Amino acid sequence: MNISPLQQPETAADRLDIAPPPGSFWKGLLRGIRRLCPRCGESHLFSRYVTVVPECPHCGLETDAYRADDAPPYFTIFVVGHIVVPGMLLLEQNVHPPSWVHMVTWVPVTLLLTLALLPPIKGAVIGAQWALRMKS
Repeated sequence: MNISPLQQPETAADRLDIAPPPGSFWKGLLRGIRRLCPRCGESHLFSRYVTVVPECPHCGLETDAYRADDAPPYFTIFVVGHIVVPGMLLLEQNVHPPSWVHMVTWVPVTLLLTLALLPPIKGAVIGAQWALRMKS
């Protein structure tokens, strides 16, 4: 098998020609949220906190071919902001606490929500990319 420098080597999944079945967008998205492989749902999508495994050991999907570097932090900021800002406003309008209470309350809440939501959101982005065939 001759491979030119511009050609990518074929993987097991490419030879099997396994494509997402119709209607699998939500399935891929939900599997990604659970941090599982979007194709088979059997193995973990991340090897560490948000480090994507190069290939699914169960089905052979090249998971690192899906570019999910920039979008997940933006979506995470969007979601966390829509949770934290209304909470801050409600607390301020109803209780009128001093500024230090806001700092002691909302900084940790923001950090914990951000750290908790980033992996499932990154998994959802990878699952959506898989379902939409957005492989780079």
